[in-house]
Amino acid sequence: MTVVWRKSSRSTNQGGECVEVAALSDVIGVRDSKNTEGGHLALTSEAFAKLVQRIKGLD
Repeated sequence: MTVVWRKSSRSTNQGGECVEVAALSDVIGVRDSKNTEGGHLALTSEAFAKLVQRIKGLD
């Protein structure tokens, strides 16, 4: 299975905050696009949804 990382639509490509996400077997992977070999954070889909809500200030 090939993992496809997708860069956040909010990333500016100007060296700022760049986050990529990927659907991994049963979790969502989140990593720094500037350091792709640095590992990733694995979140359940529920935890990822909560993270996105908190980032957006919707909690």
